[in-house]
Amino acid sequence: MAILEAQNLWKTFGRTAVLKNIDLTLEKGQALSIIGSSGSGKTTLLRCLNFLEQPDKGIIRVNGETLFDAADPSTQSEASIRKKRLHFGLVFQSFNLFPQYTALENVMLAPKLLAAEQPNFKAGKKEIYARIEAQAKELLNQMGLSSRMANYPHQLSGGQCQRVAIARALALHPDILCFDEPTSALDPELTGEVLRVIRELADQNTTMIIVTHEMAFARDVADHVIFMDEGVIVEQGDPEEVFENPREERTKQFLSRYKQG
Repeated sequence: MAILEAQNLWKTFGRTAVLKNIDLTLEKGQALSIIGSSGSGKTTLLRCLNFLEQPDKGIIRVNGETLFDAADPSTQSEASIRKKRLHFGLVFQSFNLFPQYTALENVMLAPKLLAAEQPNFKAGKKEIYARIEAQAKELLNQMGLSSRMANYPHQLSGGQCQRVAIARALALHPDILCFDEPTSALDPELTGEVLRVIRELADQNTTMIIVTHEMAFARDVADHVIFMDEGVIVEQGDPEEVFENPREERTKQFLSRYKQG
C-alpha cells in the first residue's frame, strides 16, 4: 500500500490556479524529487501535502487513511489538521529555527509540547523529558553536531542550521520527511554538507519528498522524479527516464537549460 496518495489536488490564489489536477503516489521508503522552474507549483504542492495550505479540491491519504477531503468538512477543522501534520516533517529553505533556543532546545521543543498534552505527563514529566533529550542528542549526533548542541542559531553556519532543522523534523518520527529547497540559502560548500545528510537518509530508506533545483542531486538520490510546470505534473518516472529520455517537450527544454549551465 502507498504511504501517501493525492488525488485531483487543486489550489488557487486569487484568480490564479497554482495547482491543477495533481495526482501522485509515494511508496514507503521511496525518495521522490520534485523539479521544475520557479513558480511551477512545487512548493505549493509540498505545503498542501503537509497541510500548511488547504487545497481547494482533492483528497490526501496517508497509510490508507483519508486525512483531507475537500468535499468533507469534518476533515478540515484546525484541531484535526494540527494532528495530521504530525505525519510529516518539514525542512524549510531558511531553517526557521527559533533564535532564542540552542540547537538541542530547538530539536526538543516540539516533542516537549506534544508530551505536555498527554494525560500522564505530570506524573512522568522528568522521565519523559529525559527520553526527549536523549533522542534529540542522538539525532544531533547523527547530523554530526555533537559538539554544537549548546550553540544558538547565530553561532552556527547555514549548513549546521539546516542540519539542526533536519534533526528537528525527524524528532516526531514522521511518516514522510519533506524538504523545500533545503540548499537554496547555502553556498556550495555548505550545500554539500546538507546533501550528504539527505543521501544518508535515503540510504536508510527514509520516505522523503524533496523539492530541489539541484538536478544532479535529484537524479542521484531519487527513486522517482516529478517534473512540474505551470501547476501541472508534466512528466514523471524513474530518474533515468526523466533525465535521459524525457518524453515531453517542456521537460526537454527545462533540462536543457541546466545542461547548458
